[in-house]
Amino acid sequence: MNSEFITEIVVEGLLTVLFVIGPPLGAAMAVGLFVAVMQAATQIQESSLTFVPKLGAVFVTLLLVGDWSMGKLIAFFHEMMVKFVALGAS
Repeated sequence: MNSEFITEIVVEGLLTVLFVIGPPLGAAMAVGLFVAVMQAATQIQESSLTFVPKLGAVFVTLLLVGDWSMGKLIAFFHEMMVKFVALGAS
């Protein structure tokens, strides 16, 4: 096990995490920005008005891209198991 192998695993893991959390996080950020602008325009400062729409946006986003995200996670897990088996065989 050399440093290239470990670096490759870490990079692939971080990229997989970014791909999986990217869509829900982006949706939450977009809805949060929209709600913040609406709150500033209407001068309504209610804390639940920021939380509930973000939660809904994350839920809808997970419904839409959940299958793709799970496929990415399964593919990453499978690739790691193949690499670890190959590492043990050598």
